Amino acid sequence: MHRRREHLSAVLALLLSVVLARTVQPPQKVVTLGPQQIVHTRNPIAGMHTRFVEEVETWKIKRGAAMIREMGAPWMVEFFPWAYYEPAKGQRDFRSAERIVRHARRQGLKVIARLGFVPEWARPQRLPDGRQTTFTHLDPPNYADFAAFAAAFAAHFRDEIAHFIVWNEPNLTNEWGMRRVDPEAYVDLLRAVYPAIKATHPHAVVLAGALAPTLERNPDVALSDLDYLEAMYRALRPGERLWDALAAHTYGMTEPPESPPAPDKLNFRRVELLRTIMLRHGDTSPVYITESGWNDDVRWVNGVTPAQRITYTLRALEYARTHWDWVPCLAFWVFKLPAPARGYRDHFTFVTPSLEPLPIYEEVKAALAP
Repeated sequence: MHRRREHLSAVLALLLSVVLARTVQPPQKVVTLGPQQIVHTRNPIAGMHTRFVEEVETWKIKRGAAMIREMGAPWMVEFFPWAYYEPAKGQRDFRSAERIVRHARRQGLKVIARLGFVPEWARPQRLPDGRQTTFTHLDPPNYADFAAFAAAFAAHFRDEIAHFIVWNEPNLTNEWGMRRVDPEAYVDLLRAVYPAIKATHPHAVVLAGALAPTLERNPDVALSDLDYLEAMYRALRPGERLWDALAAHTYGMTEPPESPPAPDKLNFRRVELLRTIMLRHGDTSPVYITESGWNDDVRWVNGVTPAQRITYTLRALEYARTHWDWVPCLAFWVFKLPAPARGYRDHFTFVTPSLEPLPIYEEVKAALAP
């Protein structure tokens, strides 16, 4: 009988501990903004493309932004998905975006906001052929909805963000709703979004394009960034202005940064060919490179060795600084991933998911030190 009571007491104690463990949570760590910081660097065009939008823990956003500042990179490109902030039409909530923007700004970083990612309510459920639509599908009747979101976002962050990218890599079918790419339709999108942003944020710099470097010329798959940009200019009406600057992606692949560009080649200096097209159309606006870099997965067809990646990255920063006075920002993909991708994508990163610096981070930090 005595043993039975002891056993019952032990079971009750165990149950009580389980209940307490589930109901009593440890206090959450309060993450403050901290004092205002300044980026000290010898290369003011250096930047990082981040994916803080996927971070759950705020302290990682704060520490990540601080590491970019300590690295000597004044620019930060971040994705702000429309679907995250307007889950139902007209019901907008920018609080989760605020924590990213305000930590970045407190670290002295200049934020370039990339806008896209269509909510379900703003797109049809299925295509005419029966396929489900993706988050990159936006039809002309909903351009006004996206323009209204972009204008509201720009107004909300008017004192904190000056640069906004409209869409991402529209010259790839997977970024254009798994449909045939259509530069004229993209210009129509700009025709809706550009004046809407300017109406709420007159000093905003609206970036078009974020074009992907590709040699493909089948619009059902992708369209060369050079051909796509030419088509964008042809779609403009006389005297029309629908962007303040161009956003471009320029990856080095396996070539060093000084390799000369050519229409049939993908390398770091391919962006110079885009610049030539712009000048031919009388467009002298700047080009913001919002994705760039090399990959050090030696098993990947486009990979280089870790030592080559470091060397090419440092030389690219110096080349852009000394040769491209029309490039205000050279941002590398990608500062970190929220979790291991377990593949070649991990080899684009500068720090681990847990914010441990990789050798390339330390080398760039040393090179950018004033």
